[in-house]
Amino acid sequence: MADGKSQIRNIQLDPERLQDAVRGCWLGKNIGGTLGAPFEGQRTLQNVSFYVQKDLNGNPEPNDDLDLQLAWLALLEYYGVYHLTHRRLGEYWISAVIGPWNEYAVCRWNCQNGFYPPLSGSVDNDVWKWSNGAWIRSEIWACLFPGDPDTAIEFAWLDASCDHVGEGVYAEMFTAALESAAFVEKDVPTLIDIALSKIPADSRVARSVRLVCDCFTRGIGWKEAREEIVKDSADLGWFQAPGNVAFTVLGLLYGGGDFGKSICLAVNCGDDTDCTAATAGSVLGILTGAKNIPQEWLTPIGDGILTKTLNRFNLPMPIPKTVSELTYRVMNLQRRLSDNYPRRVSGDMKSQEIASLIWARSPYELKFELGFATLGVEYPEMPLIEPGKSCPVRLHVYSSIDSMPMVKFRWSLPENWHSAKTEFLLSAGSFRCSFVDSEVTPPDDIRDAMSYLTLEVTSDDRFCPIRLTIPFRYRGAVKMPNLSEKNLDPDEVRYCHMILDSCLQRK
Repeated sequence: MADGKSQIRNIQLDPERLQDAVRGCWLGKNIGGTLGAPFEGQRTLQNVSFYVQKDLNGNPEPNDDLDLQLAWLALLEYYGVYHLTHRRLGEYWISAVIGPWNEYAVCRWNCQNGFYPPLSGSVDNDVWKWSNGAWIRSEIWACLFPGDPDTAIEFAWLDASCDHVGEGVYAEMFTAALESAAFVEKDVPTLIDIALSKIPADSRVARSVRLVCDCFTRGIGWKEAREEIVKDSADLGWFQAPGNVAFTVLGLLYGGGDFGKSICLAVNCGDDTDCTAATAGSVLGILTGAKNIPQEWLTPIGDGILTKTLNRFNLPMPIPKTVSELTYRVMNLQRRLSDNYPRRVSGDMKSQEIASLIWARSPYELKFELGFATLGVEYPEMPLIEPGKSCPVRLHVYSSIDSMPMVKFRWSLPENWHSAKTEFLLSAGSFRCSFVDSEVTPPDDIRDAMSYLTLEVTSDDRFCPIRLTIPFRYRGAVKMPNLSEKNLDPDEVRYCHMILDSCLQRK
């Protein structure tokens, strides 16, 4: 834009068409997830043209791609959309997300030890930090903020940083932006450009997406394009976001707007096939609306929703049992949002004004709500300690009042820990962020995997101390096991699911 600033405009969407698009999104999710489920993890070319399951009986396959979105819906309804925080996501991850594999397990373990998001996605998560677990659950943000990709990516970041960092987060920002924009823009290449504008140009996700777009523009066949993606992503390994997001984009581009062709192409590329087809199905469902999804794809799976990774009894609201109920509840949230926060979005949907601020956020900052302010405890070199070695800590104060008092910090250190300075004063300005640097040094003989330090916070006009527990982990003390379903024998997977189901039934 000429002045470099985002213009603002109001978005008005026809309620009936909007509801049809939201319903189409969730139906497409179920259809694509069911189509791709039998081929999940297969890294070779497939030849799928329809469901291969013979026993669907009018029900979709359960799919964790949808499960977590149902959990987040319950939190959004109970607490309010703009009261969703990293701490709440982490608490309910511990209580309600029971999938025992991959980044789900890493997030749960980190949260249980005090490393709430975004630390839960960035600490001791090297294997899964760029994987597929986040971008597959972006539809909830697109449906709540249709035509508003900048707000959608804010919540996508909040969500994805629970169990991912870097490329894993960028992937969900990409799909959330694409899906949100699809409510008001119907040209697929334009949607891809909008989504690319919301992630760093030098990211691996952007590189993979640009590669498939280039192949399509040059008239290269889809199989050759798929091979280009595989070669370019070979150094990352399987189950990683850059390549699989590109497979989804391949389905959208080469499918030419044909619902069945698009989701089948996504599956036929291989790897995380339920995720790629489900996301492609969601996008096509938004673009065409539920009324235009071919009946042949709808009849075998019906309107139901089945889950496999949630303990629904530990959520504050019941989860939807049907796509119809899910659509109704999302639309109800939408209306509440529109009433309280009139929808105003960037006139330039490719603006990077908001996105660039998100990219700059630290994935190693733990936040605490103090009432008059938010305290951020940032670990510039990660919260991992080594014997006798200083660990830097930056203390941020995000002021939420006009007349911000002087804030005092004091470390209460365990025996044999020390710091060059244990007390700090910070003059925090009104409605802005201020920070002070600190450091702590553990003893030479660290005995525990986790260490918890107390940080006391007081201010000029708040005399009662607020005592916060600040977690640290001994570097190298934790090695996350590879708990992927794809690395287990199929009978073991079925046994794990059977045990989970029986536990829920007893509950």
